[in-house]
Amino acid sequence: MTSQLKIVISGASGLIGKPLVANLRKHGHQVTNLVRRSPNTHESQWDPAAGKIDECIINSADVVINLSGAGIGDRRWTSSYKREILESRIMSTSLLANTIASVASKPAVFLSGSAIGIYGPCGDEVLTESSNLGTSFLADVCAQWEAATKPTSAAGVRTVLLRTGIVLTPAGGALRKQLPLFKLGLGGKFGNGKQWQSWISLDDEIAAIEHLLTANVSGPVNLTAPNPITNAEFASTLGRVLKRFAKLPVPTIFPKALLGSELADALLFTGQRVVPDALQKSNFVFRHNSIDIALRVLLNK
Repeated sequence: MTSQLKIVISGASGLIGKPLVANLRKHGHQVTNLVRRSPNTHESQWDPAAGKIDECIINSADVVINLSGAGIGDRRWTSSYKREILESRIMSTSLLANTIASVASKPAVFLSGSAIGIYGPCGDEVLTESSNLGTSFLADVCAQWEAATKPTSAAGVRTVLLRTGIVLTPAGGALRKQLPLFKLGLGGKFGNGKQWQSWISLDDEIAAIEHLLTANVSGPVNLTAPNPITNAEFASTLGRVLKRFAKLPVPTIFPKALLGSELADALLFTGQRVVPDALQKSNFVFRHNSIDIALRVLLNK
């Protein structure tokens, strides 16, 4: 592939997608966003639920990046929303994978979203890309999500499964939700704080995805920093960086009442101790190895 690539991306307006697109364009790549509404410049309309996409866009692309999917923590996990979480991922991924496999001039690379939730709650076990998969709702969603990419790998397209951890940025996600309480000195660990958090800064997440455009890597890749931490360590470090008291533990009863027990357990009270084995073997260099450095850079402290 040349240094300037034609890239098609879904989920371009999301927490990761939006800054990723800006970064790719800054580096000279030609990026086309897939959108469901009427398209503007540098956009192409698609409809995963109806199976509609412009095959010409895929046929002319060097790379396809798939970041589509309903937000995991956006709403309580009702039966209907759990179905939306799954179907939004399967329909978009299947449409892209089958289209890539069918066009005459196939993209060289398909980077498709996944998450470390695929491992399920694993206590203190250190997890790499070769670890066993879990049996929770999120693990099942991720397993089906990844399985939907099979047409591309079967067609000889280098396919990378982006198993993303907790992405840290004050612009959104978990960190943004926690900052107000911590700034008031009301932050603390969730439950006993022993659950592992496998995190990555937004800058490293974007840099890793760009690295994987050309790195000789395929299959699952853990997008997490090399040093996972416990929730108690995270709370203590965030409090120290903000110079605020951070020792008010959050009992399980309140988040479970607000979010529902299954969602609260998945997001707050269980975790995975994940290491980025494949990324490190591909010579990717992290900017933010430690949580202290990451938080100080992200929060300008």
